[in-house]
Amino acid sequence: MLFLVEDTRALRRTAITELGDALRVLVEHATTTEAPADDLLRAAAEIREAAALLGERVRGRSTLASADDLLDGVRMYNPVIGAGSALAPPLRIELVDGTAIGRCTLGMAYEGPPRFAHGGVSAMLLDQILGHAVVASGNPGMTVRLDTTYRAPVPLLTPLRLTAEVLDVDGRRVTATGTIATEAEPGTVLVSATGMFVGLRAEQTRRLFGPVLQAEA
Repeated sequence: MLFLVEDTRALRRTAITELGDALRVLVEHATTTEAPADDLLRAAAEIREAAALLGERVRGRSTLASADDLLDGVRMYNPVIGAGSALAPPLRIELVDGTAIGRCTLGMAYEGPPRFAHGGVSAMLLDQILGHAVVASGNPGMTVRLDTTYRAPVPLLTPLRLTAEVLDVDGRRVTATGTIATEAEPGTVLVSATGMFVGLRAEQTRRLFGPVLQAEA
């Protein structure tokens, strides 16, 4: 029975990833298209039909996605790393000797200033990879402070390299630092950030996530 459940979940994750890939292509094309108005209206109508199909069965705010696994850190719809999220680049993260290393390419949908990424997107990417470094240190927590320094604009349509590592652990408080650079020039920091994370007490966990955890029990 366990194998059947795992096979079903794996199949669903594959389908979610396929849909996510298609949605990211759609978002990118919708952002860059110069198609005539008639084609835009026809595309909008067809997209609404697809949206209606997906909307026939949806989960609520207090229900974890069936393809997710909190213990294994699988979040299919995370807006930074989720393979099923139309919002995610997605950022791919690996751990090397305690350092979190992430790679992604930001498309035109993330544009702020012409040719470059919106500053808020850089902060979002750094918050995510800092969190991975913190979890990898064995001291998971939630972001309570994120200080971001913008040294140079982050280019779009360019392979990026992010890094993050833990600087200090003081009880429930963990401080981590991270950077964004390009793959071509990893030594030239474009954006850097220092974040503070605080581990939750048991009662805080129950108060914030109780409904989700109960639903999964």
